Amino acid sequence: MLQKPVNEGAVEDVKQEITTSRRPWYHLNRTARILLLIYAVQLTLFGVLAWWVHVNPVLPIDVAITREFQENPASWLKITMIVISYPGSSLLLPAFVILAAAIFWRLGLRLEALCIVALSAVSAGLNALLKIIVERPRPRAGLVEIFQAASGQSFPSGHVMAYLAFWGLLFSFGIILFRGKAWWRILLLVVSALFVVLVGPSRIYLGDHWASDVLGSYLIGGVLLGIALWIYVQLKQRGVLETKSAKKEL
Repeated sequence: MLQKPVNEGAVEDVKQEITTSRRPWYHLNRTARILLLIYAVQLTLFGVLAWWVHVNPVLPIDVAITREFQENPASWLKITMIVISYPGSSLLLPAFVILAAAIFWRLGLRLEALCIVALSAVSAGLNALLKIIVERPRPRAGLVEIFQAASGQSFPSGHVMAYLAFWGLLFSFGIILFRGKAWWRILLLVVSALFVVLVGPSRIYLGDHWASDVLGSYLIGGVLLGIALWIYVQLKQRGVLETKSAKKEL
């Protein structure tokens, strides 16, 4: 009989801690504008790279970079790279997306929850479309070691785009929406940053993608993340899906 009040009290405590960590909206708006400028440049670079790898599917520099990555045969490194890539190769990443969205929704951050789901879905669709357009084959065993074979086209990397859409958005929320040194904020930033940074090298090391695939994914994934953040800011300022408790926080 007492379990429900206890659970509700715990949720309220978490909400209160998040409330005290919220950034003022003028900080949010200013940060988002700076990010948008950076993402605009990335779109141009991505277009040039996509055309280049379409015309030249196998680049000598890609082969050289992969071989350099694979020079270290240490088992701990291979295991680490596999672990980093595993969520994107299984249902674990979609489960993370649903779980994160549910947590944000429960805390009253409903627009943020929908952004998490929507961005991951759009990223997956865009990645599939770009792979069809560019039609670049994956690395083959005759050129580099293939530790973990993958099917489909190579450019851009689906793992990198998916990680940027999910972990990159969580990292962005941690930076522009919250402040302070709460343990959950530090954990959110560290874990998200590690996945975003390490997924690219892991795809190269395992022989699933060329370095240019990974670079292109970071570029277009960053653009998509930037657009999502801009839309999010516009909707947030208009109070879309804002709960009563969230309005009080602002």
